[in-house]
Amino acid sequence: MNIIDLADEPQHIPMLAKWHHDEWGYLNPKGSVEQRIEKMERYLSGGLVPSTFIAKEGQTVLGSAAIIENDMDTHTELTPWLASVFVAPDHRGKGIGSMLIHHILERARLEKYETLYLFTPTKEQFYSRLGWSTNRKEEYRGVSVTIMDIELNG
Repeated sequence: MNIIDLADEPQHIPMLAKWHHDEWGYLNPKGSVEQRIEKMERYLSGGLVPSTFIAKEGQTVLGSAAIIENDMDTHTELTPWLASVFVAPDHRGKGIGSMLIHHILERARLEKYETLYLFTPTKEQFYSRLGWSTNRKEEYRGVSVTIMDIELNG
């Protein structure tokens, strides 16, 4: 398995946008796959934030994870964020999500970021096992979520 920058293979954006919309569209009910495509295209800027990484085996895309400036419009003071951690259903439970997360953590450390944030409606235990700490719990767009963080250079 390889982890590569989506900027190197942007042809995967439409498929990833559909996956992400199907998984998290309820958090942005006015959004569309087309809007996600446009947003992901902006992640191809060349810097680390924002960017998306994909896990591939041969020509098969297995999953994705992103590092972005902000993932919650209610917490613009927190930055940067791990976002869009997704593994295709047929490939879950194989450590792919963890590998993508570790890749982003290492890249963020190299860029000297001190803290990374995320929010999750349902995967708090998964992230806790990877070293993330609960920052707070709250309602976001009508959904109970957990905001988590991890210290990168501590």
